[in-house]
Amino acid sequence: MKDYLLLFRGGLDFAKASPEQLQQALTNWKNWIEGLSKKGIYNGGERLTRNDATVVKGSNREVIDGPFVEIKEIVGGYISIKAENVQQAIVISKDCPIFNFDGIIEIREVAKM
Repeated sequence: MKDYLLLFRGGLDFAKASPEQLQQALTNWKNWIEGLSKKGIYNGGERLTRNDATVVKGSNREVIDGPFVEIKEIVGGYISIKAENVQQAIVISKDCPIFNFDGIIEIREVAKM
């Protein structure tokens, strides 16, 4: 088994969502994560704040402060999972609740050093 990082972009805008939407979204995420845990493939992860982000860029170490305009540009969280290969990681990711709100998942294999 290999480790894969799932990076979540976009999805539900928590600042604009109704309390009912928030509750339903959180329940869906909780259920999905619990399902991964029961299968023994969930390594951990966290939701990230959507507060101002900062990027350090290039050889001059230019500092670029957010907020960034488009919500789809913001990494809103991540989890680490175990999968045999990237195809299996893709299948696992397809049940993620982020897709209910047009979100994006970037899947990256974790390189062993």
